[in-house]
Amino acid sequence: MEVQVETPGGLVRALRVSIPSERVERAVDERIRKLAGRVRIAGFRPGKAPLKVVQSQYADAARSEVISDLVRGTYPEAIGKAGVNPASAPSFEITGEKPGAPLEYTARFEVYPEIKLKGLDKLKVEKPVVTVTDVDIEKLIESMRKTRRSFVPVSRAAQSGDTVKVDFEGKLNGEAFSGGKGEGVDVEIGAGRMLPDLDNSFIGKSVGDVYSVDVKFQDDYRAENLKGKTAQFEVKVWQVSEPKLPEIDAEFLKAHKVDEAAGAQGLRDKCRTALEAERDKALKNRIKTQVLDQLLVSNPIEVPQAMAQQEIGRLREETAARFNAAKLKADQLQKMIPDEVLAPNAQKRVALGLLIGEVIKTKQIQLDAARVQTLLDSIAADYEQPEQVKQFYRGRQDLMQGVHAMVLEEQVVETLIAGTTPTEKTLTLDELLNPPTQNP
Repeated sequence: MEVQVETPGGLVRALRVSIPSERVERAVDERIRKLAGRVRIAGFRPGKAPLKVVQSQYADAARSEVISDLVRGTYPEAIGKAGVNPASAPSFEITGEKPGAPLEYTARFEVYPEIKLKGLDKLKVEKPVVTVTDVDIEKLIESMRKTRRSFVPVSRAAQSGDTVKVDFEGKLNGEAFSGGKGEGVDVEIGAGRMLPDLDNSFIGKSVGDVYSVDVKFQDDYRAENLKGKTAQFEVKVWQVSEPKLPEIDAEFLKAHKVDEAAGAQGLRDKCRTALEAERDKALKNRIKTQVLDQLLVSNPIEVPQAMAQQEIGRLREETAARFNAAKLKADQLQKMIPDEVLAPNAQKRVALGLLIGEVIKTKQIQLDAARVQTLLDSIAADYEQPEQVKQFYRGRQDLMQGVHAMVLEEQVVETLIAGTTPTEKTLTLDELLNPPTQNP
């Protein structure tokens, strides 16, 4: 068997394979003999038809089957001879298959990029220094109280944070429109559930007030007939209520799984532990992001498009799951979340995966089984029956592969920063957890 490798461009390879005619004809003859022992031909008992008769009727089908089998069967051997490492499934093209002549075919596929790691000794890491303060704890407790707040009717004018019970009806050029009317609707002012002009109009209004207000719809509003339009709303206020936060009493402590005997201090201690765990996770992610971003910038590589396309599919599934759209059909998801939206992130993921794999190979990093167990414990800790969760994970190869990948990624980051001296930067907890959005 002769094998030649061509490079049409980029990571694409064309493997041209020639199989001697003797091998082909021998395989065809063997296939016909096997057929002769079982085929039914009119005028002959099963399996008793002369070989020439079988050949005359089944030669073309036998040759077609043999060619298909030989192409797929010899492909691994051809790959080994060529010394290439495919990163995608091949597409085959038969270029020559006449009787008595060699069988020739071309296999096209992508290969993995050749990676020579650079810049590993030039990594710069900024390590945030963050202390969980009493102010952070009180803010968390205040947020916990707000989630369990109640609303009490008041006689004063409404202000931001209050709720109002209102009737409203919107009209566009004097005509009512679908979805523009509500009766006895409870609205929390400032929660962002209403159009801004309508929401802001409630401030300063009291029970019994009836008024009109112009309300502009956003240019990207979901209803096509309302995009960018200004409607006139008639509003009547029936009730104004202000929020009332619960006391930190036995009921509140029980709701947050704090022993009553521990009291408010026990709640604060639990909040401190939770915030410190969240801080530590955010610190780890901040450092990991810095290291992997620098690894990517220092080592730009071409990505096999077949791998990027597979990653686009995974990203689409993840996005659909987050928006409870996983039950939609594939073509609906494709339309809702097009490839071009996911492609940049998919390219980055694949590139990082390849670079991380090269670091693991170059640095001879071995999976730390103890860390795998620790991560499993951490994942299962949030469930009522953690042992069952861990057994479930261990029984699923795909889930365990994900766990192994996370552990190896952590080990790679630690290996890469082992030779660096991080610079420290003091941040507040809020600055760490809610970094400012950077405009592209």
